[in-house]
Amino acid sequence: MVVRTALLSSIGVLAACGASNADSHNTKRSPFPDPDRPVSALGSNQFSTEVKRDSVNEAQKVMDLAGIENGMTVADIGAGEGYYTVRLAERVGQGGRVLAQDIDRDALDRLGKRIERERLDNVSIKQGQPSDPRLPEGSFDRVFMIHMYHEIAQPYAFLWRMWPSLKEGGQVIVVDVDRPADQHGIAPLLLACEFGQAGYQLDAFRDAPEISGYYAQFRRAARRPRPQDIEPCRGGLAAGSTDAAS
Repeated sequence: MVVRTALLSSIGVLAACGASNADSHNTKRSPFPDPDRPVSALGSNQFSTEVKRDSVNEAQKVMDLAGIENGMTVADIGAGEGYYTVRLAERVGQGGRVLAQDIDRDALDRLGKRIERERLDNVSIKQGQPSDPRLPEGSFDRVFMIHMYHEIAQPYAFLWRMWPSLKEGGQVIVVDVDRPADQHGIAPLLLACEFGQAGYQLDAFRDAPEISGYYAQFRRAARRPRPQDIEPCRGGLAAGSTDAAS
């Protein structure tokens, strides 16, 4: 696992660059700032065909990197058609649990039928909201956010409200693509900055073309900031910035 020290050291710079935007949100009802970047339109719930993804062992590689073991409790955020949900369910076994979450009610209905059909008794379903994943506190060893973070309309509120759901030592796993946020991706530096502003620390990062993007792993920081203290990160950071940070 590769930890990018330059990536970590750049987070504060990005947050400071966006600080001038924070005051503009003080008159809004929500205490959380909007992201200083575009938000991708909701894409297809099927990122790629499951056969194609399995041909490169995508889920297995991500689960290996994340250290998924029998008996763990995992949340699959933006579960869609359930590619990761069903594979996580097998990996954690009957002693573990998987919560499949999505804001798309129709997708969850289809996933529910799949879960019944495949008799996955260790999976439950929950509908989330654009600014709140609605996860139970202190419940998860891992939270998966696979090729979906760039679609979250209110990332600071979402991440802040997700923070309490992690168990002690729990981690958030993000897989995304290094390209502009309005093209279904997000630059790694910007991702790390936004997580940092919401009370997380980057544990590990690696470029991973075999899983169609990069892999990032976060843990909770010692404390969660007050919503009004969150400063939006500068969104103009170009994709491909990890080359400069290497």
